[in-house]
Order: sequence, then C-alpha cells, then structure tokens
Amino acid sequence: MLHPNRILLLFFITSLCRAEVIDHDICIYGATSAGVTAAVQAARDGKSVIIVDPKRHLGGLTTGGLGATDIGNKDVIGGISREFYHRIARHYKDDASWKWETREHFFENRSKRSKLSEVMKEDGTMWTFEPHVASRIFKTMLEEVEVTVHFEQPIASVRKEGKRITSFSTETGNAYRARMFIDATYEGDLMALAGVTYTVGREANPKYGEKANGIRKETPKNQLFGSIDPYVVPGDPTSGLIPLIQDGDGGTPGDGDHRVQAYNFRLCFTNVPENRLPLDKPDNYDPQTYELAARRIEVILEAGKEPLMKNFCNPVWMPNGKTDINNSQGISTDFIGANYDYPDADAARRDEIWKAHEDYVRGFWYFMSTSPRVPEKLRNEFLSFGPCRDEYVDDNFWSPQLYVREARRMISEYVMTEHHCRSKVVAQDSIGMAAYGMDSHNCQRIVQNGAARNEGDVQIHGLKPYGISYRSIVPKTHECSNLFVPVCLSASHIAFGSIRMEPVFMVLGQSSAIAASLAIDHDLAVQKLDYQTLRPALIKAKQILERPTKKN
Repeated sequence: MLHPNRILLLFFITSLCRAEVIDHDICIYGATSAGVTAAVQAARDGKSVIIVDPKRHLGGLTTGGLGATDIGNKDVIGGISREFYHRIARHYKDDASWKWETREHFFENRSKRSKLSEVMKEDGTMWTFEPHVASRIFKTMLEEVEVTVHFEQPIASVRKEGKRITSFSTETGNAYRARMFIDATYEGDLMALAGVTYTVGREANPKYGEKANGIRKETPKNQLFGSIDPYVVPGDPTSGLIPLIQDGDGGTPGDGDHRVQAYNFRLCFTNVPENRLPLDKPDNYDPQTYELAARRIEVILEAGKEPLMKNFCNPVWMPNGKTDINNSQGISTDFIGANYDYPDADAARRDEIWKAHEDYVRGFWYFMSTSPRVPEKLRNEFLSFGPCRDEYVDDNFWSPQLYVREARRMISEYVMTEHHCRSKVVAQDSIGMAAYGMDSHNCQRIVQNGAARNEGDVQIHGLKPYGISYRSIVPKTHECSNLFVPVCLSASHIAFGSIRMEPVFMVLGQSSAIAASLAIDHDLAVQKLDYQTLRPALIKAKQILERPTKKN
C-alpha cells in the first residue's frame, strides 16, 4: 500500500485503474537510472514525458544495492549523472544523515571510492551511498519536473506504422502513444518488440577482430583456486556432478556462444546489531546445493590457510554501517549458468529465474552462516551480517532489483567494440564517455582436467576513457525511426562489459532525451539528426564528450 505523502502521490500503480490511452511527446520504458535521467532531461527541455515500468522499482541497480559505484574515471561523468552524485554528497554533508556511525569514522576507516575532501567541496560528489538515499533523490528529481511513473505496466505489444512506433500496449490494457520512445530497461523488451535486431551472448573473437570476447581459453580471476573435485563421489565421474557445475567441456576458446555473464543480487547488509535483521533461509533450502563451497573451504584448509570472508564475497562499506556486497572469487553470490534463458524469456519464466537467484543467494549466505562444515570463525563473520531494518521496507527487506548485468544488446549500424575500449578506434559522434575496464563475470562452471573451473571472467583494466557513439544508441535506419536504446545499446559483449556502469547509463539516458527532443523539434528520424546539431545541446547540458585535457 502506498504511503500518502506528496512525493509518492506521483508514483501510482495504474493496474488498479481502468485501461486508458496516454499521449506524451516522449515515452520512456524502464524506470532504471537511465530512465530517470532521460525523463528529467526531457521535462527540462519542455517536453511532455512519462516513464512506464514493468515492475514497481525506481532507479534500477543504483537504488537496488549497487551503492559502490563502478567508474574508472569520475571526471568524465557529467550532466544529470554528475548532478545525482552531487546530491548524494549534499545529503551526507548533513550531520542528521549519520545515524549508525559518524561521518569521520566512515571516511577515515571505510570509504575507498569517495574522499571526505571531495564530498565537502561546494560542487562535491560522493559515489557510495545507501539505497534509500538514492531512491529519495531520484523521486525528488522527478517530482521537481512533475514526471509521472506508471508502475506495474509490463509491455505486451508494439504498434508501428512503417518504421515508426506509434504506441505500445501493456498487459493491463493501457496504450502509450508518443512521438519518441526510449527503451531504458536492462532487458530491451521495447526494442525487441519493435523488431530491432539484437543479439544475446558472446560473439566469436573474429566477428569484430577482438581478443577478449568469446569463450575464454584461460580464466585466471574469480576462479576456484586449487583442485576441487567436481564429482558426487570424489574421483568417480560415474557418480555425477555436484550442484552448481555444468555438463560439457565449455566449448572452443574464441568461439561465440549463447551464454550470459552471471547475475546476482547486490547485498545491502549491516553488522550493526540494532539495525540488523536475521536472514531467513529460503523455503527450498538444501545445504547440498553448496557442496562446492564446502569443498572450497576444505581446499583452503588443506593448503594450511585460514578461510576468510574475502575468499567468498566482497563487502564494500556504505555509510551508516551498511554494505554493498558483491561476488568474489570462485563460489560466491553469482549464480553462474542460471540466467541463460532470461534475456528472451517471457514474464513468468523471468520471475522463476529471478526467484531462483534470490533463493540461491539467500541459501548461500545461510549456508556460510550456519553449516558445521564452515569453520566457526568464518561462520560467525557471515552471521554478523544481515538485512537492514531501514532498507527495502516494502520489499521484505530484500532488494527488488536483480543484477541483470547483460541481456539483449542491439545491433545497429555502429557497434562499440574492444577497439573503442582500447582507444584504437574513436567514435566521432560521442554522446558521453565510458571509463571502466573491460569486465565480464563468469559465464559457466565446468570440469577441466578433473577439477571444477569457472569460465568467462574478464578483467582488463587501466584503459583510458573513450567516447560512445550516438549511432550505437539508435537502431538501423530501416528498422525503427523513433527509438533510442541507451542501456541495451549496440556493443559487443566485451565492450558492453566496459560501458555497462550505472553512471554511464545515466549519461546515455540523458543524451537520448536531448536527441529525442531535437528530433521532435526538427521533425526528424533519429538517424537523420545531425551530430553538429546534437553536440552543442549535449555540451550545454554539461555532458563530457572527450577526455579532459591535462592541466599544466
């Protein structure tokens, strides 16, 4: 049930209302961070705009637990994206924002992504935050420009006249008409239903002349270090594989495949007893599911080492004694191999996959907290963390956003590739910059040389920021003339792994809205919008399009 304050009055569940036809200049499908920045920009440009979302969560991963912002070079993040991180800093400047620890304690002992001196500047930014803070800021930004969000409106069909989308309908019967559309979802559902070409999985290296795409010959990081026996009866292949290990040899290195890098949930937990809830085990909990984790502990002990939490997850501290806990090493919160169906699945199947991931992550944490096969010291360390009483209160204290790291990717007339990431090819029509290394989580867990092995992790860092092409967020000319795709943009698997960071999605969402407004003003197909017309508008909106020049 919605709280009756004036902010949340803007956010209503239209499935409770009669079906209707809704008209706007710009319709955004997906209330992700990219969807929010697109909506704010469109409204500031004087366009009527609406956000339509299949579920009921605002802000995507930015409000869904990913408080440890991934970004290689903060200086290339501009526009509304930077404004968001400035508002985060402004929030934490207030003494009243620190309830469970002091600001000084956090910045002196825990903060690695943000420095106090950076936060306290007049134009300061902060890149680590609590989910409810991010959520409140996004809601306020939309309230300021009077943008409405229609939640629980899963898309059902798209209507086109020629190459132009005229409307899409949702499962509730509503029809959303607009002159321009923006697909800001992680899944690319509007894009797919509009008949736009896309791909799923990894391309073969030869397709774009890459080296870091496709099935990996070696996966040195986030690996199951040591020789962990994969069989139910150790040493006996006829006994079958233990859970979480897949059949097959993994394929030929360099080849493409359908496999998608692993998903998980980012865990906003706390070890502050007054704010910590116990983590209930899932109804279908079976400790045998985590046999691989138990054997991983045994291998560490046999090597004469002490198993530590960092061998199984990566907690990054957020303010007020909270965390953003992510996958780490070989057996962790990533549910490897369980998401292959997700990108093209229907809503029912996606819900199954979503729930399976929640059950897996809950079960993993419960196993590490309670199993007698986990040494007491490590067990107690896991047990000391649990969900926060003051986060996700309306969602059973669990993040409402699965970390969909990658799903569909559009194939347009311009594809971002590894060559852009390495600055060997430069997009001449930059609409914003990516600044992270080429990053992919593991795609499968198989048996190699008699031992369990992960495959697919790529971490190639130390790259310079590079521009993202306008042509990579618009479909092919003959496919659709009034659609922007700032999240499932046209990129190879490995290039997407660099681009797919929340601050960059926000940048691309804003640039999409600027281009959409100009296309409306000039009555143009999105592919016909001249970059020399777009570029000054991007700069005016404080987007950063090239690497800043070094100061003497």
